[in-house]
Amino acid sequence: MAPVRTTGAVVAATAAISISMAVFSYFLLLKKTTSPLHSNKKKKPRNGVVDAIGNTPLIRINSLSEATGCEILGKCEFLNPGGSVKDRVAVKIIEEALESGDLAPGGVVTEGSAGSTAISLATVAPAFGCRCHVVIPDDAAIEKSQILEALGATVERVRPVSITHKDHYVNIARRRAVEANELAAKNKKASQVDGKDRDQMDGCTPDEEKENPGFSSLCNGGFFADQFENLANFRAHYEGTGPEIWEQTGGSLDAFVAAAGTGGTVAGVSKFLQEKSPRIKCFLIDPPGSGLFNKVTRGVMYTKEEAEGRRLKNPFDTITEGIGINRLTKNFMMAKLDGAFRGTDKEAVEMSRFLMKNDGLFLGSSSAMNCVGAVRVAKALGPGHTIVTILCDSGMRHLSKFYDAKYLSQYGLTPMASGLEFMSTK
Repeated sequence: MAPVRTTGAVVAATAAISISMAVFSYFLLLKKTTSPLHSNKKKKPRNGVVDAIGNTPLIRINSLSEATGCEILGKCEFLNPGGSVKDRVAVKIIEEALESGDLAPGGVVTEGSAGSTAISLATVAPAFGCRCHVVIPDDAAIEKSQILEALGATVERVRPVSITHKDHYVNIARRRAVEANELAAKNKKASQVDGKDRDQMDGCTPDEEKENPGFSSLCNGGFFADQFENLANFRAHYEGTGPEIWEQTGGSLDAFVAAAGTGGTVAGVSKFLQEKSPRIKCFLIDPPGSGLFNKVTRGVMYTKEEAEGRRLKNPFDTITEGIGINRLTKNFMMAKLDGAFRGTDKEAVEMSRFLMKNDGLFLGSSSAMNCVGAVRVAKALGPGHTIVTILCDSGMRHLSKFYDAKYLSQYGLTPMASGLEFMSTK
């Protein structure tokens, strides 16, 4: 029997297979070369420390997500160059002040701060050719003052008093800016009279240095940053943090929660997110001694201590630093909030240890309180929701108080929980 001739079919099949393999190899190679892990495209370096601020990662907090059945995400603001969310605010304040002429190049930025904003201002001010003068309450963690001094800022530590007192740290900072402007005007006038070259003396005479310690080389005027009332604070988050969260979640989030000090973060983020999608719920988590919880939930600004006639000598008698306040700031009034929750010092301390043990997150007191808030929101909304909060700074600035065993034991705050049972009663 004659053999069947299949030469043409075999050739065609072989060719088809070869073409298919070539196409497959091409797409495999294309995928490999375009993968982020194999990309040869170089990322452009950022332009200095200012350009490195923002675009922080949004991470899943695994332990809290698994415990609540929600996706709890934290915005890692502690990865900013100055170590906190306040870097954004510092840049925005200085940029706007220079643009408006309220701050002169080479001038001094003054601020009253419990720490983080001051550190951020001291970090970025030199990048703008400016200097920093900080007034800080003397009950703030000592390492914050040490960091500020290492950054080249002038630091005044003063006793904590009511904001209505002329010597409240914020009011002193405001006066220091006025004094710097007066000194600059005095130097300018003297220079015009005697014709001496003040520029060669960094703007001051030796006599003036004795009369104005702390401003001896800061005589090109002053500017009070005013983080509580300056809406550049709000704009930093409305234009930066909020849009980043929206982009990083693809708009798929159900809630945002954060504590408030100046109110800039919670206001800027909440206003942006709710403008993008009204279905996103935004909440406040408020620490002890603060009146904001009652303002949001009842429309009345008071604390439990005030209502019972037991107001403490320091109304912000809490282990958490930088959050909680007994007045409405211009920044906070921009917030769009759906509700508020209370957090306790004990919960903040326990939460910080829980996250360190289970997630490797070494967080500061306000970050821990924000995570308490995230769990509160998760329990209120139920499983299946995505909740975002702010991880403001790390624990590195809180070693002498929030992470000091002896200090905590004095106030009955020694952490003892093995899990999240400390959250079960709220």
